[in-house]
Amino acid sequence: MPKQSAGILLYKKSPDGVAVLLAHPGGPYWKNKDQGVWSIPKGEFEDGEKPLDAALREFKEETGVALRGDFLELDPIKLKSGKTVYAWALEMDVDAGNLKSNTFALEWPPKSGKMVNVPENDRAEWFPVAEALEKINPAQAALVHQLTTRLSNNKH
Repeated sequence: MPKQSAGILLYKKSPDGVAVLLAHPGGPYWKNKDQGVWSIPKGEFEDGEKPLDAALREFKEETGVALRGDFLELDPIKLKSGKTVYAWALEMDVDAGNLKSNTFALEWPPKSGKMVNVPENDRAEWFPVAEALEKINPAQAALVHQLTTRLSNNKH
């Protein structure tokens, strides 16, 4: 069964345009990587769990923020790995500097037998759409494009 993941793309509007919230993966492997590695807060879920419920659970685990609101369902995307990512957008402003991610155990250095706890995401930031498209994992860029297309179509 191909893996599936669900997440939330938070956005906010300002006079300068739309900004989206992206999370940077935690741990030593990602420490010095930037372009193309940021992601929407998301995670895997099993059959039987509703994708939106999984997206809300994962967002809370990775940011510490529980969301409620009028979610805009985006079209699922398929990653090269075969994984399907389901995503919803929500307009909401949160303080990116105060978000708190869960942690997981990682063997580091690899094959050392030493386990360290690292945050799933080490930080989150708001990015204007153009910059977000440079920062986000290229496979997830379609989610940002969908959001901006839908927002521009709703301006009438």
